[in-house]
Amino acid sequence: MDNVSTSLMPFALKNDGVKPGHLYIVSTPIGNLGDITFRALDVLASVDRVAAEDTRNTARLLARFNIQKPMVSLHEHNEVYRSQILVEALRQGESIALVSDAGTPSLSDPGFVLVREVLAAGLPLVPVPGVSAAVTLMSVSGLPTDSFTFCGFPPKKAGRRRRWLQDLSEIRFPLIFYVSPHSLMVFLEELLDIFGNRHGVLGREMTKMYEEYIRGPLSEIAGELKTREKIRGECSLMVAGREDSEVCDEGEGPEDLDALIIKALEDGMEKPSALAKRLAGSLGMDRKDLYARILEMKTDS
Repeated sequence: MDNVSTSLMPFALKNDGVKPGHLYIVSTPIGNLGDITFRALDVLASVDRVAAEDTRNTARLLARFNIQKPMVSLHEHNEVYRSQILVEALRQGESIALVSDAGTPSLSDPGFVLVREVLAAGLPLVPVPGVSAAVTLMSVSGLPTDSFTFCGFPPKKAGRRRRWLQDLSEIRFPLIFYVSPHSLMVFLEELLDIFGNRHGVLGREMTKMYEEYIRGPLSEIAGELKTREKIRGECSLMVAGREDSEVCDEGEGPEDLDALIIKALEDGMEKPSALAKRLAGSLGMDRKDLYARILEMKTDS
């Protein structure tokens, strides 16, 4: 996190911008504290209490801007129980701000359960928008952003994750994933196996001192990361959606299919069995026939 001088802020906190019994969903910076909004600071300084994913992290954020507020933890392990307490506090007229460690609460972060309970109780919710890692990456991705699919964190179990990726592989819009650094290489290998060698962009440590973007085919991104002893920092990955060229339209002949196979074989990122499975799913053809054709073309090449 970089230094932000509170003496340079061209506004004064009003301490009167919130209403009793309201829950405020407050977005916070994903790294650079200069990305905090004036409104977020005003709300944080005005509420009765702050519900935070990690009170230690939030304490540092508040201290940087000379804000002192009572805090309560709200994370994935206590969200159900703690939400009931917070809803009752809202009923009693408290104003509460919900924050996560970074970015927008409930977006692949704690908060969904509390939001659902507040809505069920008929109590008011107020969004205080700001930074989101997904939108930050999209803005510099160079991929189409008129439509996209936000996928969040992949399932932890390998079998479920592969089934999940198989379903996502048919989507024609870019997909955005949040991936932990220690599982990134395995995830890239699975993407190559199921999606093929699509174009992607990896954002690492976005808005922070060691911010980095790696763009190109997934094989090149994986190749670059393999040269490193260790991958550090928060990672977001955007991958192109399925292109029309990945499937044969009605009326296209065997020449078009052969072209797809040749291109995949030249890329060298899929085993014949995996390639046959992928093409069979997208083309509606028999996998055994496709596998035999792939082996034949592989032998001839």
